[in-house]
Amino acid sequence: MTQISSLTHALSINPATAEQIGHYPYQSPAELDAALARASAGFATWRRTPLAQRAQALIALAQALRDNATNMARMITLEMGKPLTQARGEIEKCAQLCLWYAEHGPAMLAAEPTQVEGGKARIEYRPLGPILAVMPWNFPIWQVLRGAVPALIAGNTYVLKHAPNVMGSAYLLRDAVRQAGFAEGVFDVINVTPDGVSSAIADPRIAAVTLTGSVRAGMAIGAQAGAALKKCVLELGGSDPFIVLNDADLDEAVKAAVIGRYQNTGQVCAAAKRLIIEQGVVEAFTRKFVELTRQLVVGDPLAAETYIGPMARFDLRDELHEQVRETLEQGATLLLGGTKAEGPGNYYPPTILADVTDQMTAFRQELFGPVASIITARDPAHALALANDSEFGLTATVFSRDLERARQLADELETGGVFINGYSASDPRVSFGGVKKSGFGRELSHFGVREFCNAQTVWLDRR
Repeated sequence: MTQISSLTHALSINPATAEQIGHYPYQSPAELDAALARASAGFATWRRTPLAQRAQALIALAQALRDNATNMARMITLEMGKPLTQARGEIEKCAQLCLWYAEHGPAMLAAEPTQVEGGKARIEYRPLGPILAVMPWNFPIWQVLRGAVPALIAGNTYVLKHAPNVMGSAYLLRDAVRQAGFAEGVFDVINVTPDGVSSAIADPRIAAVTLTGSVRAGMAIGAQAGAALKKCVLELGGSDPFIVLNDADLDEAVKAAVIGRYQNTGQVCAAAKRLIIEQGVVEAFTRKFVELTRQLVVGDPLAAETYIGPMARFDLRDELHEQVRETLEQGATLLLGGTKAEGPGNYYPPTILADVTDQMTAFRQELFGPVASIITARDPAHALALANDSEFGLTATVFSRDLERARQLADELETGGVFINGYSASDPRVSFGGVKKSGFGRELSHFGVREFCNAQTVWLDRR
């Protein structure tokens, strides 16, 4: 295939083969203007569309996702290397998300009446307008829809600017939305450079901004949204602690740690990245963790048996390997992996670093790939201190048979979510988001529906 310049096109590179599989020209300022005009016009109609009708549109979208699941999952796998079985699971999870909000979303938007002195009042949830969403590549459909579906049921319209390497997935999602019968301008895709993103944020037709991405991207987008006095939701990086106490069920903790660290080839914001193990069980945990990790199948992401595929981008593999190399030079012990695979594919093997301390690169930075760091804690209090000693605060996990003690630790953890005896996940029934440099604002649950609403107070008969 003829190589196309990344300066003029978004490029899709198959990370399993290093072959260019797609190129998508960046849109001109006039094309961006037309997209924003469609979103603005679409909002004028969509906001007045009855809630029941908006819910029915989500039901139709769930069916469209399922109808197109094979093609969409394959595109995800080809563009960013997610094993095909996991890609299919992502599409089904998105369909279930649509159905859940179709059923429960309208109640979340119901007016809230209250008695006030001298009269009555109620709070009404009004949509803000077109939302600009800047999304990453690691969950090309789920990351988009977990923000878009709550915003759409609330009456907002959605303008997606996706990562350049997954534009094929972005356009397939747009096609599914159209198949579901959504009107023009309710959900659209733009393909623009960073300058185009800045122009969209500054444009008065965009009401608010949401971003999932790196801390650096969050700081840039957040600053631009602030300068334009627009609300934003930022879901950024994470270096999530996974605490295992001496009384934990080790077999269950190890299984959860392997899944929590290596799903999606370790390219997950909310994942078990720092394994903080109490010293009484660190040796046994480490032995079991290494044994189970060795069993993970690395290979062609299109093969059914593959659990670890290639990393999505070659530059990120180089960055990850440098973090591993630095940590080893700082005194950590390499138990598994740690070398870039030879050949054209962007593979990095499941890697385990032991004897990691709080001064090492693997502790202080986010490792976005299939690398686990094992840290020894003297006792539960030390484990808590290690867990909170991070600039990130997305999610955390605690494994212990003593649920009361686990809950006490959860009370002190500086994270947006805590999982007791289970690994990190996102679910529409509960909120998702972080604190500190993991961002602010919430997705999913009723919080996600109301994030981009104007909570309008209406007074009645006040005297």
